[in-house]
Amino acid sequence: MKIGIIGGSGLEDPRILKDAKDISVSTKFGNPSSALTTGKISDVDVVIIARHGKKHSIMPSNVNYRANIMALKEQGCTHIIATTACGSLREEIKPGHLVFCDQFIDRTTKRDSTFYDSEKVCHIPMAEPFCKKLRKILADVATEMKLEHHKKGTVITIEGPRFSTKAESHMYRQWKADVINMSTVPEVVLAREAGICYAIVAMSTDYDVWKEHEEGVNIEMILQVMKQNAENVKKLLVAAIPKINYVDCQCREDIKTAIIGG
Repeated sequence: MKIGIIGGSGLEDPRILKDAKDISVSTKFGNPSSALTTGKISDVDVVIIARHGKKHSIMPSNVNYRANIMALKEQGCTHIIATTACGSLREEIKPGHLVFCDQFIDRTTKRDSTFYDSEKVCHIPMAEPFCKKLRKILADVATEMKLEHHKKGTVITIEGPRFSTKAESHMYRQWKADVINMSTVPEVVLAREAGICYAIVAMSTDYDVWKEHEEGVNIEMILQVMKQNAENVKKLLVAAIPKINYVDCQCREDIKTAIIGG
């Protein structure tokens, strides 16, 4: 097994790896967001990629999600844990809490969301978009570590890079979304097309803009909470990765019957 980590803001730290080294790769879909950092966590092979680039210079709409996922697949990754900052749409999901989402709502408009855009068509199943087994491992380890977390939730991914209006934020709450971000889609879809188990560690940084008498979300707020809690997320990854002990999974099977044409 080999575990891919897709690092969000401040969470692509190569220091969690033993024998870390950077390698530059390219794919038929272009270059990934950053060089890949390879190494080991407790003798498990790990590959880290910085979703927004090493200097956070790539806005969400311009991330080459296809190249990122394909680069991890070509390195032999069998599982991906993606970290992401998110806004909370629920009172009980407080800033600093982790959410291991089980569903998403897609509000993106500009992104390539399939590897199969010519000759063949892929109708990939998405009823259960996040790997149940991987989510359970993350939640169990978070429980052991006494980290405040939620075992499931619906993430809504917006195009960005702007934040929501109050009207939009209230609408997303009516849709039963629990957290909001700008990066999970199409990453999760492409991982399923690649036959890779995928889960996110979504860290709540703010209450978006729906909550009255709360300061509206801004980038300074997000970065402050991320900095405060990044160490907990890194410790979670280091503890969880050695417990990933399965390869057989429906996540790896769906692609086998999803392609027509060609």
